[in-house]
Amino acid sequence: MSENEIAEGLVEASFRVHRELGPGLLENAYLHCLAFEAGELGFACEMQVPLPLQYRSVKLDAGYRLDLWVERKVIVEVKAVDTLHPVHSAQLITYLKLTGNRLGLLINFNEKLLKNGLRRIANGMPA
Repeated sequence: MSENEIAEGLVEASFRVHRELGPGLLENAYLHCLAFEAGELGFACEMQVPLPLQYRSVKLDAGYRLDLWVERKVIVEVKAVDTLHPVHSAQLITYLKLTGNRLGLLINFNEKLLKNGLRRIANGMPA
C-alpha cells in the first residue's frame, strides 16, 4: 500500500474519532482512539515508538517518540492544542528525516472542524 493510500485511510479514521469525541480531550485519548480506528482498517500501527538520534557515530536517546507509525511508512503526530505552530510541523519533518519516511500527518484534534487541524507533511515526495 502506498503512503498516499495509507494517509487517506488515516484521515478518514481521524474524522471518525473526531465525530465521536469532538475537541477538548488530551492528546493521548485521541492517539489511542486513532490507533484503534487505524487497526480496524487493517493497518499495522505502532504507538509511542522511541526514535534515537544519530549524532556522528553514536545513537543517542534524545527522548523523541513517534506518536503513531503506520505500516512503517506514515508518521502521525497527534496534537490537542489551541493552535498549530510552525514548530509542530518542524517536529514532524525532523521525524520524517530521522526515519527516512516520506509522508507524515499532523492532526490537531482540538478544532471545531477537524479539517482545520489537518496538515500533510511531505519529505521528498510530491505534496
